[in-house]
Amino acid sequence: MVDGYNVLITAESLLAGRPVYLCDDGFLRDTFGIFNRYRPAEITDDALAAIFDLLVAAAPARIAFLLDQQMSRSGELAARIRALMADRQLPGTACTARDADHRLKTFAGIVASADGSVIDAATIVVDIPAKIARARGISTLCI
Repeated sequence: MVDGYNVLITAESLLAGRPVYLCDDGFLRDTFGIFNRYRPAEITDDALAAIFDLLVAAAPARIAFLLDQQMSRSGELAARIRALMADRQLPGTACTARDADHRLKTFAGIVASADGSVIDAATIVVDIPAKIARARGISTLCI
């Protein structure tokens, strides 16, 4: 399960050249701080393409992107992600939920996020933006 906004915003920050930090827990985090003011931009398609490139290479059995329903236009972004997944023949879906953090924390499979509370609760966590940085040779700042 992919923590949609967390992964997407960090990937966008990374690809846009904004500060992204490798934290002491080994996960990348951005400092963009947009929270509920997020709006897709030109870089969004590049970030989604980079995310999907990794997912295609990993060949998961199923992917679920979970977006916070409270964020403006989450439904539209979920539809856009579903269409892009279909274009790349990635199995799964994208949806919105009011309790996205709870669902991520209690999911029994692999979770992609850099949210500290999700990392602490999840069984297996991967850092997709860190994998994008490595694949593209993008250096990050350490804290």
